[in-house]
Amino acid sequence: MTRPSRLRGLTLALVLAATTTTGCGPFGASEDAPVELTVKASITDKSAMDAVVAEFHRLNPDIHVSVAYADADTLQEQLPEDFRAEKGPDIFTVWPGSGNPASVTALEQDGLLENLSLRRFNLTMPMGVKPVTDVNGSTYAVPVTFSGIGAVFSMGALDAVGGEPPRTWTELLSLCQTARDHGKVLFAVGNATPWVTQLISYALVATTVYADEPDFDRNMDLGKETFAGSGWRTALRKYLELDERGCFNADPLETTYEESLDQVATGRAVGVVQVASVLSELRAAAPDLTLRMTALPAGDDPEETRMPGAVSAAYALNPDTPHRKEAFALIDFLGSARGQNLYNRSGATLPAIPNTSFTVDPAIKEVAERQKAGTTVPFMDQRWPNSAVQRTHFAQVKALFAGTTNLDAALAALDRAHGERP
Repeated sequence: MTRPSRLRGLTLALVLAATTTTGCGPFGASEDAPVELTVKASITDKSAMDAVVAEFHRLNPDIHVSVAYADADTLQEQLPEDFRAEKGPDIFTVWPGSGNPASVTALEQDGLLENLSLRRFNLTMPMGVKPVTDVNGSTYAVPVTFSGIGAVFSMGALDAVGGEPPRTWTELLSLCQTARDHGKVLFAVGNATPWVTQLISYALVATTVYADEPDFDRNMDLGKETFAGSGWRTALRKYLELDERGCFNADPLETTYEESLDQVATGRAVGVVQVASVLSELRAAAPDLTLRMTALPAGDDPEETRMPGAVSAAYALNPDTPHRKEAFALIDFLGSARGQNLYNRSGATLPAIPNTSFTVDPAIKEVAERQKAGTTVPFMDQRWPNSAVQRTHFAQVKALFAGTTNLDAALAALDRAHGERP
């Protein structure tokens, strides 16, 4: 991929931005066959993307969109490989920020992303979103969801054990025992799936680190902070304490993401710590579930509790797609109020580009309230300087659970990874 291909994309983008009013419309494809667009997306966003594609097909019958779904680990590994082999999809999931191999920053540095700065969605995109969609002042991804990471409870299961969503660390530990007394576990944990390992850490450090030091990541970059000397140590210790207290299912390292959701769907677990998009997967598996997402408390002052909340799903465009006009149309639809609302209605998340016509899912009412109140913090990996930190985090959490490392060694490994340069 070359920089000139991006300049050509900017020229075409300017033309389209000037002539497109709705973000998409029927295109005159060949009478023999519709244009075929290929998309790669995360399996956790399947319900959401399926809803968007169905409506896009209705509006554009001459464009056929084929979506291949995969888990996050597979996508982060395969997307760069696909592009190196010149087999990249037309449109694809990209991770906001800089924290993994398929992040906006990493892929843009390799020339793999079309410049989307002149697309219509940029006119209404919040400035607070742009740090994780932009590189050097230009936009390379359309953000579609604002998601939280927290405790997702089956309210039926919670009522059955006589509990309520905990607001403090002490209440959380007590609820673990209450669930055990009723033959359930509080949280199903699927740490056999690598990306799941990070979620409880993130949910806890939102409070143990960022409540007191919102500029922690900047201070890390300046060499003023370390993982080892910060509230990351507290969070990882609490993560292990939850396991020791019986808050989790047996053998989290032998349990996959899918198996953890099955435990919630079948009532063996009261809840799961996950991203908000998991609500749609749980509802698909068990439509009668009533779900509620709350922050995972890490201390005993509810006013200090924070929740990870940030752009979650985002999509980018292959600068070498042979179907530029049609691919831009899908990108524009994803950035439109209609596309954003469809994506988030099905996925139980919030539009990354807010609009007044969106109705918040009651299950994520707290996420919306925290977004408005400013008591969310960005997902930690979105502000890490390289993808090595996230990979190290996965590995160290697994090692901690396996008993093959300790907190000092795990935190030292994270600090070494943070010092690496891409």
